[in-house]
Amino acid sequence: MSERKVLNKYYPPDFDPAKIPKLKLPKDRQYVVRLMAPFNMRCKTCGEYIYKGKKFNARKETVQNELYMGLPIFRFYIKCTRCLAEITFKTDPENTDYAMEHGATRNFQAEKLIEEEEKRIQQEREDEELNNPMKVLENRTKDSKMEMEVLENLQELKELNQRQALVDFEGMIDQYRELERREREREQEEDERETKEMLDRVLVKRLRDSDSDSDDEKQRKSIRTNNTDIKATDILTTDKSTDAQGGSSGGVKKVESWERSVGTLSGKSNLGSLVVRKKLAPAVNKPSESTASAPTSQTDLKSDSSTVPKPTSIQNGSSSLSLLGAYSDSDSNDSE
Repeated sequence: MSERKVLNKYYPPDFDPAKIPKLKLPKDRQYVVRLMAPFNMRCKTCGEYIYKGKKFNARKETVQNELYMGLPIFRFYIKCTRCLAEITFKTDPENTDYAMEHGATRNFQAEKLIEEEEKRIQQEREDEELNNPMKVLENRTKDSKMEMEVLENLQELKELNQRQALVDFEGMIDQYRELERREREREQEEDERETKEMLDRVLVKRLRDSDSDSDDEKQRKSIRTNNTDIKATDILTTDKSTDAQGGSSGGVKKVESWERSVGTLSGKSNLGSLVVRKKLAPAVNKPSESTASAPTSQTDLKSDSSTVPKPTSIQNGSSSLSLLGAYSDSDSNDSE
């Protein structure tokens, strides 16, 4: 097994390579090779784009009866990745390129067409100059004129570059920055002015609102003071006065029931009747016509005090509390 790794094999002295039988293979035999698409193409059947560099398992064959300077030309068969249509192209050793043959169209051929056109023009010119010396002179004159124009354009470009080189770019940048700074300051001042105007408007509005609020507050205060001047007991007195003037029996009954339960609150003399003063000497009151038949002795007063009916009505502004004070006064006098 070691002899398969050597570089040279052993040939016996009687070895004759002509005696080795040769295989008879067809000239158009096809081989399966792995290759990449040499250019961008588009399938004619389905319109699928096949980009350059896509790998295919292709079949390769030698083109019969086509040679370029003794070099064979090969043809390759591939299939579209979408519709499996067959696409063929072959080598082009003359232009060191590949030529599309069938099944697809080549994309981006503009550069190749331009190069072919330039080559064709150059070949025609050489053919014309071969037998016409005047044409050679004319072509040389055109070339020299074109060369002068190119030099003039080049000189103009150089002068323009020199002119631009003298420009102070730093100064221009500084001026631009200064303009930007001034613009920012101006915008800031405008913003501040607008803000101040807005604040002034808001302040004026607040002052107006506060003035209106103060007027409303004054009005409410005046209403309150007017309401506080009215006493709670004025309602009773007003009711009493209206009842006395109008003569309504319902109002009089209400006032009488209130005075019987609580007492009158309208007069100052009623409060004074609550205070009991000690009498130094019994006052002698002249009997009135209504009280002429009343008892005069102390024993009669005691006996009659139990039988004296309680007053049911209010006379001369007296109340039940004042009458109670009168009874207490009589008791205290009797006890004395």
